Amino acid sequence: MGNIVRRIRGATARRMAKWFAKRSWTIPAGRPVISFTFDDFPKSALTCGGAVLEQHGLAATYYTSFGLMGRTIETGLIFDQDDIPRLLQGGHELGCHTHDHCPAWETATADYMASVQRNATALAALVAGRQFETHSYPISYPRPATKRRLGRIFRGCRFGGQMRNADVVDLNCLSSFFLEQCGENIGSVERIIGETVESGGWLIFSTHDVEAAPTRYGCTPEFFERVVACAVRSGAEILPMAKMMATLGTSR
Repeated sequence: MGNIVRRIRGATARRMAKWFAKRSWTIPAGRPVISFTFDDFPKSALTCGGAVLEQHGLAATYYTSFGLMGRTIETGLIFDQDDIPRLLQGGHELGCHTHDHCPAWETATADYMASVQRNATALAALVAGRQFETHSYPISYPRPATKRRLGRIFRGCRFGGQMRNADVVDLNCLSSFFLEQCGENIGSVERIIGETVESGGWLIFSTHDVEAAPTRYGCTPEFFERVVACAVRSGAEILPMAKMMATLGTSR
């Protein structure tokens, strides 16, 4: 009975997150775009994943929880203060992942927003004048009330779903494709890149650590290199989240 109740609650959360507090926006046809994002910001996402991207002159978005800084968690060793200048010098974007890595559905909206503010304060203390422009929901789907309030602060917010974004999308809950969920099957990556190039739209790749022995939330450097090479060969434009948002004309 417990498993059935959990499944019903999970299905209800997914539907509420998708149906309510939308901020609809049209993705222009005929212009395929790919973005790379990392959640939690493990050090390896920059030292390894970032290095792969920079070899191609590309940049990614790193969704950061400053409350995790310097800790080792399920996704590996998390960034430290010295990694921030290195990230910014590489042209990468720092995105918001709440200060305390709050589970989006399980956290009351007021508490979630307070954690978002703590993260913004921590960023401003480290990098004067720097603000987050985009957000990623940790762990679970967002509450509609949380979506609505975040939509007033950020250009856009990202979750998962293993889908590309096309036609009319919800800027408050953009879809992404988590690399660790495809079992390092490059065929599935090639297919979704091909669909994006053929039909247009915005494909957002997500993962966590990039290591030779990754956590179950990350991927190997070899697989990540193949994904990046496939994205480059596709001819799609490759942009961090905030830059893509700016080209769409979205505002904070």
